[in-house]
Amino acid sequence: MKFIQSLEELHSHYGIPADTALRKVASKMTPEYRAWISRSRFCVLSTVGPEGTDATPRGDDGPVIQELDERTLAMPDWRGNNRLDALRNIVRDPRTSLLFMVAGSKNVVRVNGQARVSVDAQLRARFERNGLQPRSVVVLKIEEVYFQCARALLRSGLWSDGDQSEGLPTPGQLLAALTDGAVGGATYDDAWSGRAAKTMW
Repeated sequence: MKFIQSLEELHSHYGIPADTALRKVASKMTPEYRAWISRSRFCVLSTVGPEGTDATPRGDDGPVIQELDERTLAMPDWRGNNRLDALRNIVRDPRTSLLFMVAGSKNVVRVNGQARVSVDAQLRARFERNGLQPRSVVVLKIEEVYFQCARALLRSGLWSDGDQSEGLPTPGQLLAALTDGAVGGATYDDAWSGRAAKTMW
């Protein structure tokens, strides 16, 4: 199996990017990127740390982030599994990317920057709902904002091919297989909806 060994070899193999691929990049929120990102209820948070990389889904029933200013975004850390993979990485290495999606759109918008984890009381209160607040907020200083090529979503038919989840292993089945049945199974799956409803925020 042949692998590329240098940047020179990589660039020679692919050639130079199109002019539009370079000119689409902004260093702050623009009115157009603001309109796009503010419609997104789902994004992927990517981080890097000593143990490697991490990518985690983040979602809300409204905008998944708030804009603090044209160069700063804030994302609440709502209830999850307490693994803290992304937050641990950010504390040790602030390099962070957000990949925003909007259901039905063939485009994806990426934000690259430097993040920190805040437990500031006033910032957490901005996200309060039904008396609940996130335990922390990821604050990202924007370095780059740009839209991705639409080909990946077009190839995959992500929004147009309907529900493709039939027959997939459930979380309970995955857990049972990994633990020789010690945890998981139908009991886990049956309880999940009720548990999630009580711990959504």
